[in-house]
Amino acid sequence: MSFWQIWNMSFGFLGIQMGFALQNANASRILQIFGADVHELSWFWIIAPLMGLIVQPIVGHYSDKTWGKLGRRKPYFLVGAILASIGLVLMPQADMFIAFLPALWVGAGMLMIMDASFNIAMEPFRALVGDNLRTDQRTAGFSIQTALIGFGAVIGSWLPYALTNWFGISNETVAGVVPTNLIWSFIIGAIILIVSILVTVITTKEYSPEELNSFEDEHLGSKVSVNDAEKESSLFDIFEDFKKMPATMRQLSWVQFFSWFGLFGMWVFATPAIAQHIYGLPYTDSSSSTYQDAGDWIGILFGVYNLVSAFFALALPYIAKKIGRKNTHAISLVIGGLGLLSIYIMPDKNWLIVSMIGIGIAWASILAMPYAILAGSISPKKMGVYMGIFNFFIVIPQIINALIGGPLVKYAYGNQAIFALMMSGLSFLIAAALVSKVKDVDDVIQK
Repeated sequence: MSFWQIWNMSFGFLGIQMGFALQNANASRILQIFGADVHELSWFWIIAPLMGLIVQPIVGHYSDKTWGKLGRRKPYFLVGAILASIGLVLMPQADMFIAFLPALWVGAGMLMIMDASFNIAMEPFRALVGDNLRTDQRTAGFSIQTALIGFGAVIGSWLPYALTNWFGISNETVAGVVPTNLIWSFIIGAIILIVSILVTVITTKEYSPEELNSFEDEHLGSKVSVNDAEKESSLFDIFEDFKKMPATMRQLSWVQFFSWFGLFGMWVFATPAIAQHIYGLPYTDSSSSTYQDAGDWIGILFGVYNLVSAFFALALPYIAKKIGRKNTHAISLVIGGLGLLSIYIMPDKNWLIVSMIGIGIAWASILAMPYAILAGSISPKKMGVYMGIFNFFIVIPQIINALIGGPLVKYAYGNQAIFALMMSGLSFLIAAALVSKVKDVDDVIQK
């Protein structure tokens, strides 16, 4: 495929990640406005990985078996985009349902809908790259996808700040009401999500089951049984597929565990951590104008790391060609871990941009290298279900962090959320060390 064909194939991810970035940068702030305490935030965020744990393997399994007028993967991310857009519009406006339920409950419910829907849309996009690209193009394919993820996240992260500072839309809040700039940001995000998904649906061709069956799995040797992949199967075969996962996938699972444990801690606690540590606010403050300014600045910082990731992703295929995918990923994780740890010593909010540069380098690699390595170790006929199962190693560490993160902040860190970010930095460094244990099948064959 040409560069622009790959670009269009992944363009829907721009909208998905814009919505995801709006959620990551602002969900904690919105839930605090609706009445959640700092140490309770990770418990609300547990919804996100739980949805991924349940939804992605099921969607992966059924998308492997689906073929219709829209294709194989496209029906899933189209439906996911529509449902996610509904959640985006309604979450910051949960207080409109206060006559029926507390706004905090409704907000948490909309967070669940968004996360389930993002997961419905995300997994087929990963599998689509594996379906449509040869082995030698997959690093480029996942890197272009990562670049689009970065650009979408920049737009989503910066939108609330831009609406306030460039267009004069208020970021003030009153008793339990989300600021207007956030409400409009989520509405705009929903519109862009739908439009970007339609670009992919309209411009991208998928291979039929017959065409996929004609492809040979020469690069896999005897590691994957093609006969197993071709058997009639049921949803319960996901458990059998889990047991038969390739060795490379098992090795990557530990790298993913510590990478995503760290990411989750950053997303959940960045706003209260920086509000306390950099702005000097008490941990109980979630409604002052200074806190809202801190929240908007978090959006800028998240936009910075995503912008860095977008451009670094375009360089990843060239770096990986020179030093290998494993070395590229390990070095990127070390840089990201140091970026997170550096937040503690930064003198003011502007210096945090330096920290975000390091995090952006790691984020680009996390979104590209593990998938490029994984795709070379599995059969194209099982691409969807294994990409879904691979998500286990993304969501399980997030669930664990969600369960223990809040109590750690309250009891171990003395309500100082900055130490949750330090734990995230340490997790990145552990993940970098574990990359050495991974066998890159494509790398071995090419050598």
